Amino acid sequence: MWSPAPELRDELDIVIPTIRNLDFLEMWRPYLQPYHLIIVQDGDPNKSIRVPDGFDYELYNRNDVARVLGPKSGCISFKDSACRCFGFLVSKKKYVFTIDDDCFVAKDPSGKEINAMGEHTKNLLTPSTPFFFNTLYDPFRDGSDFVRGYPFSFREGVPTAISHGLWLNIPDYDAPTQLVKPLERNTRYVDAVMTIPKGTLFPMCGMNLAFNRELIGPAMYFGLMGNGQPIGRYDDMWAGWCVKVYILYNLIVI
Repeated sequence: MWSPAPELRDELDIVIPTIRNLDFLEMWRPYLQPYHLIIVQDGDPNKSIRVPDGFDYELYNRNDVARVLGPKSGCISFKDSACRCFGFLVSKKKYVFTIDDDCFVAKDPSGKEINAMGEHTKNLLTPSTPFFFNTLYDPFRDGSDFVRGYPFSFREGVPTAISHGLWLNIPDYDAPTQLVKPLERNTRYVDAVMTIPKGTLFPMCGMNLAFNRELIGPAMYFGLMGNGQPIGRYDDMWAGWCVKVYILYNLIVI
């Protein structure tokens, strides 16, 4: 079984928003079981959520949100995956990895399972290079380096704030695009790590995401969506825009 980096075993929480039993964790057991889980149950707080045996976890529901935040509990979305923000709030760890409860372990073209948790760990511990693009993509990867012409003064890089994971199968499209391409599936596995350049925004997706909680702090806030809100499915993108602007002015990059 894959073993997490010792320096992160006690420094990373996994936050999962859910409305159902977490049977999906069985396939993730080799990768996630060593870590502490913070589960945020949305919807009816009287509904029981089953978690597979062997996982170390805390489980919070809407009653807990109201108890902890009191009159400010409205800042946590209701009936929306943005409720995961409560998990970001109660976590005391340096790093957070958040994943949706309908994500499966993907496989590379050879059929080998992709250890998303391990990839995020490596990304968070490896510097980012936002000021000058390296044509071999990730210069810190084994078998790679900075190419000829890359300024030596930029090669040290800067701390990585966010590791943004991708996905296979169903693309994360907006509703109009999904209507036009209902059968389209993403089958292209991309084995590359790229830094988003300084000053460039991006559409962040919260279903496979890790970040340095100490660097970002409350800027990683998914906007109010879901029940009672006029707009939906922009919560994670809103957080991505806010975080990118925040780290731009604080000389941190992703």
